[in-house]
Amino acid sequence: METLTILYKAVLVGALTGFAIGAGAARMFHTPKVQGLGSFRTLGELNSCAGDSVSHFTFGLGFFFKAWASAVGVGAITSETDHRVLPHWTAAIALMGKKNPEETLHNPKKMGIIGAIVGAVTVAFLCTTASAIPESLQVVAMKVLGPAANLLIVYVMPAIFWLAAIDAGKRTGFWGTLFGGIAQLIMGNAVPGVVLGILLGKGVDDLGWTRAPKVILTTIIILFVLSAFFRGSDLTLLTQMDINHPEWLTNLHKMVGQEVK
Repeated sequence: METLTILYKAVLVGALTGFAIGAGAARMFHTPKVQGLGSFRTLGELNSCAGDSVSHFTFGLGFFFKAWASAVGVGAITSETDHRVLPHWTAAIALMGKKNPEETLHNPKKMGIIGAIVGAVTVAFLCTTASAIPESLQVVAMKVLGPAANLLIVYVMPAIFWLAAIDAGKRTGFWGTLFGGIAQLIMGNAVPGVVLGILLGKGVDDLGWTRAPKVILTTIIILFVLSAFFRGSDLTLLTQMDINHPEWLTNLHKMVGQEVK
């Protein structure tokens, strides 16, 4: 009886979540004409698969193992399910019939309906298996699937996005490589930087060095500077170069509540 209750709730929640994610992901492609319900990360990763059904499926499958490990090990469904698994599997199914993204991936109605089905099945699987697996196996799953998923995110995903940036052209490849390297140094993961590089490079290709790409470049620089500051990367760099921290810089970090060693 308990399993049936979990299954019923999981199907209901999964269907509602999948519908919102599927329709919202499709609506992102219509901004700024309509309101987009999604995130920049989801949009960038959907674009990186270039409308290929197999690419979307394998992309989502890679993160599914991490989502499954989290569900089994700690009983929590993480954002990987919402941002990566559901939208990519929905896109993969939508593109199986027609390869034209304009009629499938960008169609909120079609993506919403397919997303509801994908969400119901996926969330039901995660929840029922998490409740059925014995506690001893949950520990094993966390120790095996968790590190494997982390390796995928740390090593495989940056390479995939970097190759996508290189394939998109010289300008996009240059900015993707530059920002990816900076993001790796500051954040420990190159993916955010490569995605920003793709956005800037394609923007320049389509619009030239007009106001919009210049605003994007300025925003990216500000984001990197703020991220480096709040992560203490500037102090770490000075320490590694064997340079004493300026007193004003140390006081500035302390003023925002950071612990300075």
